[in-house]
Amino acid sequence: MPYALCPNIQYRESNIEYRASRDQQPVKITKPDNSKSTPNKSALNAALRILTPREHSKYELDKKLKQRGFSSKDIDDAISACERFDYINDDRTATVYIRQLKRKGYGKKRIQLELNKKGLMGARIQGILDQSVSETDELEGAARILKKNIKRFEREKDRLKRRDKIYRFLHARGFSQGVITENLKIYDQRDALL
Repeated sequence: MPYALCPNIQYRESNIEYRASRDQQPVKITKPDNSKSTPNKSALNAALRILTPREHSKYELDKKLKQRGFSSKDIDDAISACERFDYINDDRTATVYIRQLKRKGYGKKRIQLELNKKGLMGARIQGILDQSVSETDELEGAARILKKNIKRFEREKDRLKRRDKIYRFLHARGFSQGVITENLKIYDQRDALL
């Protein structure tokens, strides 16, 4: 503890202040620590922190705010404020997410399933999905993902088992039966040439 050398001199260490006069020993006075800002517990600030890293749907934001213990009135107010400032937009979120899943090699059915998990459903979202993922996009996506994983399937020597594995793989990726059948025809033609 530092001692005062001169009368009425103050010494500070973080949130502790020492005061001393000529005749007295230093007196320790603790003040509230203002250097550490206390986290703001308002639902809007929490929503903004959640929305900072990536786009979220209204459903996701509602769920995350409920997990943090906010009342439903505060959550509704925060979500409406975020919509007013265009921080949250389900159409934009759906478009971005569809583009991501398409790039990863998923078909229309799987994309729809993933959108439903995020609470993105309804006629508008279905319209965005139909506009974003056409039949040719699906055919190209299935061909691309099949080409990328072809060595994995060629390990299987039996042709029928190989076709079944390819079918299951593309089906799990969310491609329709027509798209899978078309890609299997192309694969069989290529296989026949080799």
